[in-house]
Parts: sequence; structure tokens; C-alpha cells
Amino acid sequence: MSQSTGESETELILASASARRAALLAQIGVTPARIVAADLDETPRDDESPRQLAARLARAKAAAVAADFPQAFVLAADTVVVAGRRILGKPTDGEAARLTLARLSGRRHRVFGAVALRAPDGRWGERLVESRVAFARLDAAEIAAYIESGEWQGCAGGYAIQGRAGGFVRFLSGSYSNVVGLPLFETRQLLRGLGGRRFG
Repeated sequence: MSQSTGESETELILASASARRAALLAQIGVTPARIVAADLDETPRDDESPRQLAARLARAKAAAVAADFPQAFVLAADTVVVAGRRILGKPTDGEAARLTLARLSGRRHRVFGAVALRAPDGRWGERLVESRVAFARLDAAEIAAYIESGEWQGCAGGYAIQGRAGGFVRFLSGSYSNVVGLPLFETRQLLRGLGGRRFG
């Protein structure tokens, strides 16, 4: 990553590789000047809770990118899906996705979303959001069809609620956009709090 010589203090950088997060920001009228992914080890630490994991990773992503863009606002987020006490990461292949969806079938799970914003003056803002989701009971054919769709790829918990998996959800409490990948209300509050009305 290299810093632009023409970079201004009002520039916003999204520290994420997720196209979903950029699309969500566009919903509230915010377009990052650039999108820069942070390369981090996202392995949970021993005895680290899902809340702590999400918050740590969001801040670490923002800090990593902010080191190269000190005069910009840097926004980062992380999403952690938990069923019972088990953290459900991004499945690495179809079989892992099948096992993840089988675990979610007919059960409630939690989605923790953390957002971190680093301002050019060094101030930080952070928010943590919890949503609760319940899936209907899925049969083997439904799971196989979803895996075939490929929508599970790159998704924490092995599903994208904004796609076909929306039809699996029988209950949702809390922020829908958090489950997609970025809690919009909290993100907007952070942007307005640290960046002023330039971010709407």
C-alpha cells in the first residue's frame, strides 16, 4: 500500500475486502475514496470471546491500513457468527459449508458486528452490535442447493442473508445490516461523530 500525495483529510478509506460493506456504505450515501484490505491473522486467541474477537479484529484492520494513510479517515469492520459457544468462520470448501449450515438448521445463532473508525487526528470511535437470527429447519436438499449456488463463499457463518439464505430466516432481532456485514446506524453515528457532516 502506498499513500497518495494528493490525499486530503476528508478522504475515507474502507479497510475491507468485502464488496458487501462497500455496497452497504453506498446505501447511506457514503462512497470511500478507496478500498484497501488489511492482511491479518483472524484466528481467535485462547479464551477470547466472540465480542472481543470482533472488536479486536475491526480495530486491528483499521490500524493496519491507517499506518499507510495517516491523513485519512479509516473505517473497518468485522463480523463473527456464533452458534452456542462455537464461532462459525468462513467455510473453506463445500463440505465445511454443509456442516456449518447443518449446525445452523433449526437453531438460533448470534451475529456480532464490530466497527472501528480512526480519524486523521488520531481519535478512535468503536461500536459493537449483536443481532440474533433463527433459521428454519433445513433438509439435505435445501442445504445442497444453497451450497451449489456458491453464495456461502467468503461469508462468516456460511451464508449471505441478503441472498437466497434470506428464505431460511424465520426470526431476526437487531440490526439486519449487521448480519449482512456492516451495522449502518452505528457506522453512520461514528462517521458523523468523528468526521462531521462531510459523511452525511
